[in-house]
Amino acid sequence: MPNTPEPKLISGNANMPLATAIARRMSLHRGVNVGLVDARVERFNDGEIFVEVFENVRGEDMFIIQPTSNPANDNLMELLIMADALRRSSAQRVTAVLPYFGYARQDRRTKARTPITAKLVANMLVGTGIERILTMDLHAAQIQGFFDIPVDNLYASPVFALDIKHAFKDQMDDLLIISPDVGGVARARELAKRLNAPLAIVDKRREKAGEVSEMTVIGNVTGKTCIIVDDMVDTAGTLCKAAEVLLENGAKEVHAYITHGVMSGPAVERVTNSVMKSLVLTDTIAPSDAVKKAPNIRVVPTAPVFAQAILNIWNGTSVSSLFEQDTLGPIYDGMYSAD
Repeated sequence: MPNTPEPKLISGNANMPLATAIARRMSLHRGVNVGLVDARVERFNDGEIFVEVFENVRGEDMFIIQPTSNPANDNLMELLIMADALRRSSAQRVTAVLPYFGYARQDRRTKARTPITAKLVANMLVGTGIERILTMDLHAAQIQGFFDIPVDNLYASPVFALDIKHAFKDQMDDLLIISPDVGGVARARELAKRLNAPLAIVDKRREKAGEVSEMTVIGNVTGKTCIIVDDMVDTAGTLCKAAEVLLENGAKEVHAYITHGVMSGPAVERVTNSVMKSLVLTDTIAPSDAVKKAPNIRVVPTAPVFAQAILNIWNGTSVSSLFEQDTLGPIYDGMYSAD
């Protein structure tokens, strides 16, 4: 049993709406008010970050909610400094809740004399005294091994499966799950299995970083409602090109379900003007105003699953139970109940 009466949440500036939503969900589950710990996270004139915690956290089980999304360096430093402040304030345990783990794409050496920055970030987090990581859809599974502390990696696929079964209930027989590259096949296969749907792949070849020279569809997509599945979308160039290639190969329509909406530069404009009927993102990264206003972009909440995961960690119960749709369905209340 936990030694503290309630888990305590604190948030940086990266995604305050998600942190507030998680606190609200936990309050509903616990039947008591679970608010965010009162603190200030500010910057000096030269950009240095300063953190002050206004509440007593001695002996508390603390959860810092802070995705390291854009601006990645500022949000990462906020997280590190908050962790240091909590450890120096005698918190019993500090867990970092990173809905989006930045620098995850630098998970291996792709050329000579290049860094493995994901490992560097893992070392920095562990060095501040953080004792556990809770995240969602790591870019590469091996990143869990970069940490010498427990890492709970949640998956968006059970949430996506609930949403797809609700949004495409009349098209389930025509659904085809698409992996946008060979590296994402395992992720796409996981969702396809949950939906009992077939799988196809868009194989892409790059001349240089950021530019796709050729795309080939592996599998028959004729007459199918194609759903592209990936862990993140950045500038959306590859995603929109894949949608065009699928339609050229006979697909009936194309949708996409992406966990982390980085949505840099022209991404929103590209998606809005693309042939995709819809793009569904989660709120692991706070959606910009442009994303919210885009007619063919929709955001599904992750607060219910993160709130339950935090409570399970605090209670010392299973987090992997949240990978099952039967467990996750009730957590999402009646959001995806049949009409």
